[in-house]
Amino acid sequence: MAAKLGWKLHGDGQHMPPGDVVLPNERMNWPIMFGIGAQHVVAMFGATFLVPLLTGFDPATTLFFTGFGTILFILVTSGRLPSYLGSSFALLAPIGAVTGYVAGGGAPLDEAKAALAQGGIIAVGATLALVGVIVHFAGARWIDKLMPPVVTGAIVSLIGFNLAPAAWNNVKTAPVTAIVTILTILLVTVLFRGILGRLSILVGVLVGYLVAVVRGEVDFAAISDASWLGVPHFRTPAFDVSLLGLFVPVVLVLIAENVGHVKSVSAMTGKDLDDVTGRALFADGLSTMFAGAGGGSGTTTYAENIGVMAATRVYSTAAYIIAATIALVLSMFPKFGQLIATIPPGVLGGAATVLYGMIGMLGVRIWVQNRVDFSDPVNLNTAAVAMVVAIANYSFQLGGMVFEGIAIGSFCAILIYHLMRSISRWRGTSQEAASPASAPAGAELEPGMLIR
Repeated sequence: MAAKLGWKLHGDGQHMPPGDVVLPNERMNWPIMFGIGAQHVVAMFGATFLVPLLTGFDPATTLFFTGFGTILFILVTSGRLPSYLGSSFALLAPIGAVTGYVAGGGAPLDEAKAALAQGGIIAVGATLALVGVIVHFAGARWIDKLMPPVVTGAIVSLIGFNLAPAAWNNVKTAPVTAIVTILTILLVTVLFRGILGRLSILVGVLVGYLVAVVRGEVDFAAISDASWLGVPHFRTPAFDVSLLGLFVPVVLVLIAENVGHVKSVSAMTGKDLDDVTGRALFADGLSTMFAGAGGGSGTTTYAENIGVMAATRVYSTAAYIIAATIALVLSMFPKFGQLIATIPPGVLGGAATVLYGMIGMLGVRIWVQNRVDFSDPVNLNTAAVAMVVAIANYSFQLGGMVFEGIAIGSFCAILIYHLMRSISRWRGTSQEAASPASAPAGAELEPGMLIR
């Protein structure tokens, strides 16, 4: 699927007249490209490092696989689709359900259970890669039919709200620190424009961390014990078929994220990238499989980096190769990884409160932007049942497989919509609107709206 990479110099490589755009197959001179690549590292960092902290996975290992996955993604998409593959928040719930890990709870991560979670992550990646192959040869229209906006919005929303209790468990350990973190994130978002405003999560965590240090909530012992140079902590996965019901439904979210990313970049660059959608799904699937195999979390295309591209108008994939290389280098410094691991529960809880809430509300925004008509009982019941199932975290066993809130809610959204819609059309009782609700599944995911 991959082709040889190559970037032609844009203009003189030093100046960009107003309105100029550097396309994916172009670049500025290398010092400028290094600076832009470093911006992408900073942009993805705030969200990426939160995943290992919330799951108990090793931060350096996670960072390593985001860099590795990004390079793989650029190669598979032939350098046509600029993207950084950061850690996916969609996998937080199933990982937590398997490991039982509570950030800041005192108990260390159970390595055996973590290995089982990795097996689930690999299953997600393999399924996504298979979908990518199908889309590459058959097109993506079937995805649009399977997940119209009311379904996509419900699935996105229920993931965020299902995670809400996890945020509270951290907040209540240090409420003052958590509140400072939340307020900082909110204020930075509205006080600053451009790149700084888009880095509100990272700034909020830094301020919250300083407050935690002052309040004596940070333990630095692990940093002094770590060496300066070393390889990330890789862990061999294990597999349990009974756990697949927790993980595989996450593929629906990763599909929506990737399709939305392709459409967003296409709109920003003015290039038709529909033919690369299958490659994007396949590449993200491979990246997720590699991450699961070595002890990292699943990956996905990152909205934060779309924000950097929108601000700089530089869409060169060379910037992402540089960003990925920087991430790989940073992952080789154990002290750096241990520094990240010292971030206390109060800070994590504050950041998670905003992030999980944003995920939930992004689903609502999908409904609003696509004018989903909730006077139509099919749409109303699709969202209603799926949301309650996920928020209450319904669970049951089917044979040897376990299903919980996100999996059941996602299946409910798809099954209820298509079953009720088919019956209402057959009976002539359909109240569906004439057009907007039939928009493609990825069309509603604009820059800044992806879930991770």
